[in-house]
Amino acid sequence: MADRVRVAVLLSGRGSNMRALAEYKRVADPAYEIVLVGSNVPEARGLVLARRFGIKTWALGHQGMERAAFDRLVDEELRRHDVELIALAGYMRLLSPEFIRKWEGRILNIHPSLLPKYPGLDTHRRALLEGEEFGGCSVHVVTEELDAGPVLAQVPVKIRGRDTPESLAERVLEEEHKLYPAALDVYSRALRGESPSPSGEGLGWGLPGKSAPGTQPPPRSPPLRGGEVVIPRSLRA
Repeated sequence: MADRVRVAVLLSGRGSNMRALAEYKRVADPAYEIVLVGSNVPEARGLVLARRFGIKTWALGHQGMERAAFDRLVDEELRRHDVELIALAGYMRLLSPEFIRKWEGRILNIHPSLLPKYPGLDTHRRALLEGEEFGGCSVHVVTEELDAGPVLAQVPVKIRGRDTPESLAERVLEEEHKLYPAALDVYSRALRGESPSPSGEGLGWGLPGKSAPGTQPPPRSPPLRGGEVVIPRSLRA
């Protein structure tokens, strides 16, 4: 695809989801291109990985800085690289309301639960304690309320009898690596006004403002099927 959406990935750790996003081009012709990987942790392993992929990196420690002031610096760097869409991938820092408003509809995140259940941290332990039948992961649009934006896609993961938070997290992460690149691809195509690509088939697309698909998972755990990505007209190229 010639006119790819310019994406920045923000991370704080090892960058496994960033790697999945970057490697997606080996199995598809994505509508996005990662042009920058940024971090609030200068020593994050994900930055080293990004440089191995030939992706430009930027990092700045946030210690001692007000959230809004730090986010203004992030915003400046994103705009310097003509970024159009942000993918959060293990970015362990809350974004300021001002930053989110500037990038409204252009920030995606992947969360390790079937939202709206278990927003925030420690999702797998909470799901096990509640006796859930399924864990899973969700790709959603970031809004000012934590993990409460429109859900675009989800995949449920069956919880096994002997699961621990660690074992469940490992299986959910495998699904994250499959779901996030495909979701980002379809969202990017929608931003360009295109129809979803074949890589988006089988994803559980939700409609902004409506309840997330898959909050009542099926007996098994195939990818959920739903509606379509809806991009606000003002965001379309």
